[in-house]
This record gives sequence, structure tokens and C-alpha cells, in this order.
Amino acid sequence: MISNILKVVSVASLTSFAAVGSALAVDLEFYFPVAVGGAAADTIEKLTADYVAANPDVNIEAIYSGSYADTGVKALTAARGGKPPQLSVLLSTQMFTLIDEDVIVPFDDFVSDADKKSWIGGFYPSFMENSQTGGKTYGIPFQRSTPVLYWNKEAFAEAGLDPNTAPANWDEMVEFGKKLTKKDASGNVTQWGVRIPSAGFPYWLFQGLSTPAGAILANSDGNKTNFNDPKVVEALEYLVDLSAKHGVMQPGSIEWGPTPKAFFERETAMMWTTTGNLTNVRNNAPFDFGVAMLPAKERRGAPTGGGNFYLFKDSSDEQKAAAVDFVKWITAPEQAAVWSIATGYVAPRPDAWETDAMKAYAADFPPALVARDQLEFAVAELSTYENGKVTQAFNDALAAAIAGEKSAQAALDEAQAQADRILKPYR
Repeated sequence: MISNILKVVSVASLTSFAAVGSALAVDLEFYFPVAVGGAAADTIEKLTADYVAANPDVNIEAIYSGSYADTGVKALTAARGGKPPQLSVLLSTQMFTLIDEDVIVPFDDFVSDADKKSWIGGFYPSFMENSQTGGKTYGIPFQRSTPVLYWNKEAFAEAGLDPNTAPANWDEMVEFGKKLTKKDASGNVTQWGVRIPSAGFPYWLFQGLSTPAGAILANSDGNKTNFNDPKVVEALEYLVDLSAKHGVMQPGSIEWGPTPKAFFERETAMMWTTTGNLTNVRNNAPFDFGVAMLPAKERRGAPTGGGNFYLFKDSSDEQKAAAVDFVKWITAPEQAAVWSIATGYVAPRPDAWETDAMKAYAADFPPALVARDQLEFAVAELSTYENGKVTQAFNDALAAAIAGEKSAQAALDEAQAQADRILKPYR
């Protein structure tokens, strides 16, 4: 069971020199979220404990703070109240908001020029798109992901499909979905062809359609969106048609959280979700499954996603230095390998994949390579100033189109108009 608060105490504090150690130690608070099933929380707790054991001059209070949304609220509330954590894992998309709130500082100010090159420069470029702006590095990739397609190989074989071949493009996903959708004698669907969640992180999985369609939802400066681009409209029409026209996906809003369970229980033969669920699926799917890049349209493509480490402003220089050292350690190849193997999240640096542990893991379980290889085609997750408001406008447009309340064009025109009003002061 995940405890609400885990305090990792150094071994030194348990000795007869406790008072002295405590007086000299640097104390850090570290907030972290969990958005997937599996061993994410336990792994963070273990890694934090390992660091503290090796660094008796640092005490870290690692605080599990719920979902990404919950963690973001708690961190900002604490910062506004003058008592921020020194460090937090928050969504990469919150970077502009945190900058605008003036609660974080760039990592560049606390590392050497050599570290800027070897450490900061060593992360996958696609992950850094949501981590840097204005020539500064505000986020360090950690809990990072891309969405991927999972499929039930047994269901494929039963439908007369090659169990080892996923749909390569949009047309094939419809074609396969029709063969995979099953109904009982009363005409009720017992197994859908595909499940793409549209509630929870709707904009994120939607980028798995808009990107292959050839659209980019927002610019890199975070002050302009392209919500009603014709290619975005085409992507939304396709998503709606999966249910309304083709009948291969459950109609209406589809929740994020229950999606792996629906897959395990054979309620859907294919699902789109984060690679961060990979270990969860591996441990719990009662059938042989496959993992593939998202289907292509004009191109391959998917958004990056997940969380970065952020360094909070209102702390001492000693605390900032200790926090940076901890982040350097936990993102180093050996620790990144432990994290990736335990969770399914993408090890955020190429050198992590060169460790013996990752080489053995990938050889034993090749699906682990899919999300990494998809980074070649990945784009930044939707992120802007006033990100909550802008994203909500876009999510509302998706929901209205999916519910049949508005056409894709009308819904996206409205979302773009709202985004323009919100972002005008930042241009």
C-alpha cells in the first residue's frame, strides 16, 4: 500500500550522533505523483532510500501526493504559501505555468558547464522540448512516456488476423477493429475493436491522431495554438467516426483509469495508453499481447508525455545544490534503468539503454523498445501559458464532438477562439 507520506531517514540519524547529524544535514521535501498502475511509487521510495543511505548528510521527505493534478495543486499551493517543496515531479506541460508563477528556477544555474553538456545535454531531444525554453532548462525528464498501442494476440488470432502484426495506419485500425468487434446474440457488444480514452488526458492521446495527420497543436513558445487546423479537424472526425460511423469503439466518453482493466478483461482487443502502463500490462494481462507504435496517417507520430523534476525557488542554496545532486543521481544510467524496468516508463537518456540491465531487459522483453523507438517521431505534448485554461478549452471541444453536440469544425473553431483570447497577453 502506498503511504501518504514516506520519510526516508539517513542511517546516520539512527546512530548515537543523531543530534549532530541532524544539525548538519540538508533537509529536502520531494513531491511525486503516480498516474499508472504498477510499481512506480515503490520504486521511487526505494531509489530515494538508496540515495539517502549513500548520502548521510541529506534527509529527504518523499511525499506521494496523488495524481499529477493533485500534485500540481499541492506544489503550487505550498509555493504560494511560502513553504514549497524543494523538488517535485510535475507534468512537463506545467513548465510555462510554473515559470509564470515565478516558483521555479532553471537547473542550469546550479550545474557546471561540463554538466550542462554531459548531463543536461544527454537527454533525448524530444523530451527536452517540454523541458527547456528561452535557452534555460527548467525541467529534467524523469517520469516520461509516449502513448503506444497494445493488442491482444489471442483476439487477433480468433478474428483471423495475424497475431503478430498491429495496424500500421488509420485504415487498418478500422479494418482490424471491425473484425475484432464481437456481439452477443442480442446484438450487444462484448468486445470492442479499439479503446482510445477521451477522459483523463484526452488532448494527449488525441495528439496520437493529430500528429500523424500532420498537425502541431501549439508553438514552442507556448503562446499560440493551431486547434482548428484542417488536419486537426480531420483527426477529430476520424476519432468520432471510430464510434459513430465504423462502430469499432465504445461511444461516448471513455475513461483513462479503467482502460487497462478493460483490456485485461477482453472488453477491448486494442487499447491506446501510456508506455508507463507497460509493466502493469506485462504483469496482469491474462493473454499474450503485443505493443506497437501508434498507427500512421501522413506520418508516424505521437506526443511525449509524463513528468519532469522541477527545482523550486524559495529554498536555500544548500537545499538547491542537494536537490540537483539527487536529480543527477536518480536520472543517471543505472538508476534510470531500474526505474524504466520497474514501471515501463521510457528511460530518458540514451546511455541508460546501454547499461547491462537495460540490454538484458530489452533482449528478454522487446516491447520495451517500442516507446523508445517512437521518440524518433515524437513531438512535444500540448503545453502553453495558462495551460490549464487552454487545455480545458481544447478538451471541451473534443468532448463536444465526441458527444455529437457539435461538429469537429465548430468545436475546434470555438476552442481556437478561446485559446486566442487567453494567450493574447503572452504574444
